[in-house]
Amino acid sequence: MSRPPGPPELPEAVATPRSRWRMQVVWLVPIIAVLIGGWLAVKAVLEQGPTVTISFATGEGLEAGKTKIKFKNVDVGVVKSVTLSRDHSSVVATAELVKDASSMLLDDTRFWVVRPRISGGTVSGIGTLLSGSFIGMDVGTSAKSRRDYVGLESPPVFASGVPGREFVLKSDDMGSLDVGSPIFFRRLQVGQITSYALDPDGKGVTLHAFINAPYDRYVQNDTRFWHASGVDVSLDTNGIKVNTQSLVAILIGGLAFQTPEETSSQPEAAVRTRFTLFEDRAEAMKRHDKIVDTYVFNFNDSVRGLTIGAPVDFRGIVVGEVAAIYTRFDQATKQFSIPVEVRLYPERFTSRYQSGASGGRLSSDPHQLAERLVALGLRAQLRTGNLLTGQLYVALDFFPTAAKAGIDWNATPPEIPTVPGGLQSLQDSVASLVAKLNKIPFEGIGNNAQKTLAEADALLKELRTEVMPQARDTLSAAQTALNSANSALQPDSALAQNTGDAMKEMARTAAAFRTLADYLERHPEALIRGKLEDKK
Repeated sequence: MSRPPGPPELPEAVATPRSRWRMQVVWLVPIIAVLIGGWLAVKAVLEQGPTVTISFATGEGLEAGKTKIKFKNVDVGVVKSVTLSRDHSSVVATAELVKDASSMLLDDTRFWVVRPRISGGTVSGIGTLLSGSFIGMDVGTSAKSRRDYVGLESPPVFASGVPGREFVLKSDDMGSLDVGSPIFFRRLQVGQITSYALDPDGKGVTLHAFINAPYDRYVQNDTRFWHASGVDVSLDTNGIKVNTQSLVAILIGGLAFQTPEETSSQPEAAVRTRFTLFEDRAEAMKRHDKIVDTYVFNFNDSVRGLTIGAPVDFRGIVVGEVAAIYTRFDQATKQFSIPVEVRLYPERFTSRYQSGASGGRLSSDPHQLAERLVALGLRAQLRTGNLLTGQLYVALDFFPTAAKAGIDWNATPPEIPTVPGGLQSLQDSVASLVAKLNKIPFEGIGNNAQKTLAEADALLKELRTEVMPQARDTLSAAQTALNSANSALQPDSALAQNTGDAMKEMARTAAAFRTLADYLERHPEALIRGKLEDKK
């Protein structure tokens, strides 16, 4: 029998020393994790955008980690924290923007909180009712960068880069204007008010107006701006005129502008050119003269109804306006007068009907011309301009019969002589008539009339006591006679019958005479011989 095989022989183990720096596979996982984390950290640092701080008056609508910053409705950042300022006067929002937004953080970049607003007749931010408020951003054009900003309390009217130009308007007050109020040109809305501020001296308001392209080219150096916030009603010889720009302008206010036809060829106005904002179109479109002379008209009439700005009229043409009204006491005559200071525009006396004619003075020596006109009877007179309102104006005209007068050029301003107004002349005439009536001896005439009336009364009494009874008796006798005559003239009265018989007898007698006459005509000898029948 064979022996069973034994276990195989194992090789002898040889001990090998372990390497000190040999890395085991188990460490690969944490190493890879560290590398990935480092790469992500480096990438986060490389891709991290700029951080800005924005100050707001209130933290309404701001929430850390949720409130977005949007530019043209694209997310460009998020608010990281919202804290109070050190003086507790504002809220400071720290926001982190995307890396690409670094070039947008310029000195004139603007930020504002977009929330529902109603201003200037426009409604904005309605979408935030569902999505929540966010911070709007508008990139500026400055070359200087910035990292801390003061947020706007209201969104800008227009974004940067919108074609157009901005102009500055000076006004006495705001009227009914507000940021966003429309600006009209020939009843088209072409711009809006962007901002306003009270002047440092408190005597006016400065407004900034933006006119969109291409309408901004119609703003020239002589363009006139005026308030178009209401209804302009005027009454003239053509009836009642009502002018307004639009219903929007009536409700929320607005402006309008236009360039006078005679200056429409001027060049376009430069950016931020200053203009005066007038109260209405009539005031704005008034002719603005370059030459202005100041004179004084000294009136003895009442100037009730004469206001500052009232026209100075020369035969229907407005050649000036009233600048001031004063009172003056003459120590010599102990009388008051009303000096009215006026501004005259010599250019309006210049003939302009010829093509290419330019304005200016009528004469190179205005003093000599004025003295000559006054010598010819040029005078100032108060006249009624409107019978309904009683408004007065100053009329310049020639009065050849006026008393001689001159101009004292040493006075400042010089004085042009005046004549009484039409109403004053009427009052003087009435006063003169009353004075003449006062000279009539109405008392003596009354006494004589009273004496005459007494004598007449005595005569009437005598007539009643003496003459009237006799006249009554005479009238009674006459009445009796008339009654008797009436009875005698009745057809059946004796007088009427006797009269009829007498008439018949007279008729027969007349017939006998006629027969006798005929016979004598045939026998004239019968007057001597008698009738032949009687002789037989």
